[in-house]
Amino acid sequence: MKQRFTLIGSGLAGGLLGAYLGRRGYDVDLYERRADPREGNIVGGRSINLAVSTRGIHALEQIGIADEALRHAIPMRGRMIHDKSGGLHFAQYDVDPNKHINSIGRAALNTTVIEAAQRYPNVRVHFNHRCTDVDLDEATAHLLNTETNTTSAVRTDAVIGVDGSFSAVRQSMQRQIDNFEYDESYLAHGYKELTIPPAADGSWRMEKNALHIWPRKSFMMIALPNPDGSFTCTLFWEFEGPRSFATTKTDDEVCDFFWEEFPDAVPLMPTLLNDFRQNPTGSLVTIRCAPWYYKDKVALVGDAAHAVVPFYGQGMNAAFEDCVVLDECLAEFPNNRERAFAEYFSRRKENADALADLALKNFIEMRDKTASKTFRTKKKLDHFLEAALPGIYLPLYTMVTFTRIPYAEAARRGRRQDRIVYASLMIATVSILVLSIWVVRYLAR
Repeated sequence: MKQRFTLIGSGLAGGLLGAYLGRRGYDVDLYERRADPREGNIVGGRSINLAVSTRGIHALEQIGIADEALRHAIPMRGRMIHDKSGGLHFAQYDVDPNKHINSIGRAALNTTVIEAAQRYPNVRVHFNHRCTDVDLDEATAHLLNTETNTTSAVRTDAVIGVDGSFSAVRQSMQRQIDNFEYDESYLAHGYKELTIPPAADGSWRMEKNALHIWPRKSFMMIALPNPDGSFTCTLFWEFEGPRSFATTKTDDEVCDFFWEEFPDAVPLMPTLLNDFRQNPTGSLVTIRCAPWYYKDKVALVGDAAHAVVPFYGQGMNAAFEDCVVLDECLAEFPNNRERAFAEYFSRRKENADALADLALKNFIEMRDKTASKTFRTKKKLDHFLEAALPGIYLPLYTMVTFTRIPYAEAARRGRRQDRIVYASLMIATVSILVLSIWVVRYLAR
């Protein structure tokens, strides 16, 4: 008999996983609490841009929709650093100028993966259905139809929680599994979405093929390009403190802050005050939990299992990679779903934890170190070594973003390389110093 899967959440990873499971012949129902995004039901004001890179593209390629998904993507070949004086410094992501990440709108990509899933007649998508609870042993999802205000219980072979950071499926696991491990930690910073509209002729008012960063030590603003000529900006700033979201309330206070910190951006942001007032201030959470499955009945994918802060641009890419690995495990153990779930968890947990650490560390790099000449020199050295030692030396960013090397392995390799490079530089410095002293003494004879 055909196995039945119920997916809770039809966002990016939910839609993609639905397509993978549909391709494998399973009977699949996706339930999404929001309305159909294809009808324009996208909640704005929450930094809707995404950066799709190698891992995400590979996942899309496996289901045959990469070209379709990237049709309107904008390549970003490096970081454009904006200093307070208005100076610009471009830092290429990789020694190979053809390597880039891709800015893409959430709504367009969500539509693509949902439609890919619906191409399989054994996949059905139900919008406006919110999961309120899951009975783990019975593999039964309890759902509320938010249009009719009616409830239903859907019994299936397996429930997959693909319902984001505040997953209802995971919450059910927390309540029903003894010794379920769960940890959530929040940054002291929040984020707010802002906008740079296109020029009058529809063109971009800054370099379009770059991720723009205004690093300001303890906080920063970034901007990603959109196909319509606009940029989606995100301010990452402390919730509390002498200068923070909490203390900057009036229009004058907002204007003074932005003119002082981002003087080159303010003239490009005619809706700044309205955006700042109207758009919500979001929080930045890291979630770690274990296990990601219960028997052969329930499993977690994406942010539901491992939410990370967005500073490596890998949250969605990692969720897509989850779909690839889960699909591989189901193929490897077609008659033992619990073994497939356990293997999926084993392969992904260490890598998810490593990514969480990398993302937190990269926040410090983006908001602080990118502004320093020392950091830019280190990046140039990385590119020099990568070109001089092809296949041997790979910068950490390259391994994470432009390869499918597991995150944990990339982190370990990056640490080893840094130790070798710093030790080599120290030895070279000492050698030069010793040689200089010898030369001075020799000439003084």
